Amino acid sequence: MTTPTAPTAPASSAGPASARTVLPSVPVAIAELDLEHPDVLRRPGRGGVFTPDGRVLALVRDHGRPLGLVTGEPAADGAPGAAYRALVDAVTRDLDPEDRPGPPARNPADGPPLTVVVCTHDRADLLPRSLDAVLAGSYRHTEVVVVDNAPSDRATETLCRRRYPDRVRYLYEPVPGLARARNRGLAVARGEICAFADDDLLIDPDWAAALVDGFRTDPRAGCVTGLVLPAELDTRAQLALERYCGYAKGFTARSWSLLDPSEDPLFPFATGRLGTGANMAFRTDLLRAIGGFDPATSTGTPARGGEDLLAFLQVLIAGRTVVYRPDALVWHPHRRSMEALSTQVFGFGVGFGAYLTAAVRHQPELLAALLARVPRGVRQTLRRGTPAGGRRDPLMAHLGRLELLGLLYGPLCYLRSVRRQRRADTAPRP
Repeated sequence: MTTPTAPTAPASSAGPASARTVLPSVPVAIAELDLEHPDVLRRPGRGGVFTPDGRVLALVRDHGRPLGLVTGEPAADGAPGAAYRALVDAVTRDLDPEDRPGPPARNPADGPPLTVVVCTHDRADLLPRSLDAVLAGSYRHTEVVVVDNAPSDRATETLCRRRYPDRVRYLYEPVPGLARARNRGLAVARGEICAFADDDLLIDPDWAAALVDGFRTDPRAGCVTGLVLPAELDTRAQLALERYCGYAKGFTARSWSLLDPSEDPLFPFATGRLGTGANMAFRTDLLRAIGGFDPATSTGTPARGGEDLLAFLQVLIAGRTVVYRPDALVWHPHRRSMEALSTQVFGFGVGFGAYLTAAVRHQPELLAALLARVPRGVRQTLRRGTPAGGRRDPLMAHLGRLELLGLLYGPLCYLRSVRRQRRADTAPRP
């Protein structure tokens, strides 16, 4: 489960050289448009060329570099190529050619060994999409590890052994919990850098190279996170998630450290602003030194999440930097139904409350600073998804209340999860 908990920048936020857009309120086709080839629209993940027949939300690239999102309306006559022209017009309007950077240096295809850990649970139908993309990526020195977490059958094992012999390492983790699965992959990782990806993602070909380059350009970097965009916006629930919080952190590279002043009054506890578990990488030795991921957090436990947020905080406390690279890009398929969205947002709150509880459990001296930030955090959550100075949308208000309710349950759920993990550690393993 990815965790965009704590107020985050909307998907439309961008740097000075980025396209700006208002998130759509109706379903749209998702596409990619590279200014090198403005007459071609591709499906997310640099997929096949297609011609949409309606409104389009497009990621604009310049020589492969993500710049921002634009929305294009095809011409009323529906003529072929109308969507392209509308998007190019939007780019011309929103991107100042003088501000737009020239062709960036390509991310390295060579460098330190990288281990990519993909944890999965009963998703043998979706898993090949992620694995194929990682294996076909531009970064050469990549080891891929699949951790099968508490599966109900042997479909994933069969898939890995038949379709990816000698290309993917298959591991079995019987105890449910994403943090346990990630720790299982971390334990065997041979790479100097260890990256983690969800099993249902569309992964950009340069994703791994961009993550590695984040460590190369900042010797203090202990963690590098990347951009997560919606793979589709077809339903009301998917649109609502993007408006409420989304996973994207903007199109400007950033870094955070306890040594550097931050204007964010919730720093360093609002680590959801630094990245998300769907798209993150760590120096392997550092992640092992801080104890990996807390197994009492994450999807598959009563805590429902938070292991990624806690790891980001522990990297900062260890005196290292968390770096965000928008060119380390993946596309995430949001949940399609309103019922699933409500469950997910409640889980965000539970996971965030569990993360804060775990942080204080690991570092009791953080308690006073955390309590001082709670009132502001609650106010920001209640205003999330509402434009500055705008009226509160009833759906956004409902989601905010759900998340706060989950936040109240979070500490209790974390303590329940701690007890469950202790029992699991002493139980015989199959």
